[in-house]
Amino acid sequence: MTDPVWLSGITDVPGIRVGHAHDLQALTGVTAVLAPDGAVVGVAVEGSAPGTRETDLCRPCNLVQQAHAVLLCGGSAFGLAAAHGAMRWLEERGIGLPTGYATVPIVPAAVLYDLGVGSAQVRPDEAMGYAACEAATDGPVEQGCIGAGAGCTVGKALGMDRAVKSGIGTACVKVGAVAVGAIVAVNAFGDVRDPATGRILAGPRGEDGTYLDTTALLLQGAAGRPLAENTTIGVVAVGGSLSKEGANKVARMAHDGLARTISPIHTMFDGDTLFCLAIGGPEVDVTTAGVAAALAVERAVLNAVRHAASMGGLPAARAWSCPVKDQEGPVSSNPVDEPAGAARLLVLDSSPGAYSPPRGGWDDG
Repeated sequence: MTDPVWLSGITDVPGIRVGHAHDLQALTGVTAVLAPDGAVVGVAVEGSAPGTRETDLCRPCNLVQQAHAVLLCGGSAFGLAAAHGAMRWLEERGIGLPTGYATVPIVPAAVLYDLGVGSAQVRPDEAMGYAACEAATDGPVEQGCIGAGAGCTVGKALGMDRAVKSGIGTACVKVGAVAVGAIVAVNAFGDVRDPATGRILAGPRGEDGTYLDTTALLLQGAAGRPLAENTTIGVVAVGGSLSKEGANKVARMAHDGLARTISPIHTMFDGDTLFCLAIGGPEVDVTTAGVAAALAVERAVLNAVRHAASMGGLPAARAWSCPVKDQEGPVSSNPVDEPAGAARLLVLDSSPGAYSPPRGGWDDG
């Protein structure tokens, strides 16, 4: 069996461009995923506290087939205003759905709640949405605490002061001749885990210097009162042809990647939403595309945490090493030299899309 071929990120899907805009003092921002030639669009909203725009349009039974951009925004519901900036940017370039009287850009969007870090009074607006589109390229995508990832955090079961900084990540896998990519802003209530071992890579910080298990905290009644201050949002792109029904199915299957890396996922306090953009080209099997999309989402989530920096008074996981406690699972093929009794470190290969987890915290790898 051949291993998947990993590329760099979602812009390895031909026809996709990505741009970020943000305010790093207020810790909020926007990521624009552009498909200027149009892409068949689908969506799956699995969390119970979503903030979205134009998701009904994405459903199979509705008239419009293609979108021209998807915006991922901080700012909670206020951040949906950024989509107007994307519409203006696209309209100025004659990109959109031709109607009898105007060309109307189709711009679905989703937001995450980042008002608990930085400034709650500064939110993405029309100007920021326009700037994200202006910055969009088909080159390598910057990851971490930028764009919609600027204010992302994870592991909030014990409150924001015990959370860990997260960000936005991307990945892309080649399936035959077709690239399937993902970009995900990871702002989850739950923990981020290594899907190979189940080890917590970022979660609520315990007083003893370890990460605590959000699921265990919930079942023990030890978690604080959760609020809808979370939500993981993203886009998967398929470099081939899907029907609208197929694009919706791929968006739904892509959530498997969230379920393998975030625990718990799809809670009442998360508005988890993934869009699918099928660019066109060779026909793609829906199941194969969905499996590949889930793999790309899985790796994008890990990259979002890996590339995050300590900001807003919260440590990034890579800056907060935690001791190993009775860990199971295979030791990494990239072991770290360490004195006896020291914390093991997680080594992440910096090659495109690579992820090689041993048991432990974080290292620059």
